[in-house]
Amino acid sequence: MKAHRHFLLGGYLIVMMIGFSSMAEGAPQANKPIVAVANYPLKYFTERIAGNDIRIIFPIPHDVDPAFWHPQPNEVLLFQTADAILLNGATYSKWLDTVTLSKRKLVNTSQAFKAEYITIEERATHRHGPQGEHAHSGLAFTTWLDFHQAILQAEAILHTVVRLVPQKEAVFKSNYSHLKQDLLMVDQSLQQIVAQNSKPFLIASHPVYDYLKRRYGLNIRSVLWEPEEVPNAQQWEDLETILKDYPATWMIWEGEPHPESVAQLQLMGIKSAVFDPVGNVPEHGDFLSIMRQNIENLKAVFQQQGAE
Repeated sequence: MKAHRHFLLGGYLIVMMIGFSSMAEGAPQANKPIVAVANYPLKYFTERIAGNDIRIIFPIPHDVDPAFWHPQPNEVLLFQTADAILLNGATYSKWLDTVTLSKRKLVNTSQAFKAEYITIEERATHRHGPQGEHAHSGLAFTTWLDFHQAILQAEAILHTVVRLVPQKEAVFKSNYSHLKQDLLMVDQSLQQIVAQNSKPFLIASHPVYDYLKRRYGLNIRSVLWEPEEVPNAQQWEDLETILKDYPATWMIWEGEPHPESVAQLQLMGIKSAVFDPVGNVPEHGDFLSIMRQNIENLKAVFQQQGAE
């Protein structure tokens, strides 16, 4: 079964043929609402709450940071097909200002804590990967790393999918309740870890841990290093400058760091651990399993700090 959707793009009428029968295996799709999402955490929360009763659109390649993604016209059309568009808020999706989307479809999942957004004090620009050059400035946007906030974002998703499929309200609320318990577990585990010992001085490979830092009282200073790249001479020099008045003993990475970086840090007395924000779909596991591994990694940091 196919349906037609019409859009105006650059003054031309475009007709999209959407083959609903091929959108998911084993279930008819014609009557399923379409929800587009801005990043993987929102995709995961929506899947947990709505299951197979919603079709989810998330066209961002796995090797691209969704916060700095720039859609092609055909990808913009995918968002325009949606019945609702779930945004992360905190100026996460930089591409929104360059396209036209129906405002009535936009859902800022972090609206409930908008007054608590964190402003990044220093502008930092660098270049890496397929996104090219981008800047870390304005508002901190990895809001879900405060898991109390993540629960509020999941609640906003619940309200959206109930509006789209009201006959499934009871099921969606039950699913949300289970998701909330899982997010509470992560939140409580992190609070227990940081309460055990004095808080170590941490260097973050990227300025993406602002909400994690605030919620759990961590000592974090950030640099601009990519896990897959070995820092250049200037980056090592900048780190040495930081260490003069900030005696860090651990670096927290977004992903598995390059072995050469790990070895050089060890010579400086700095160990490495991964805390993956999982903004995009992980190669293995899912949002919850990655966060559980993050907990174990951070636990090792604090346990070793307490033993020193």
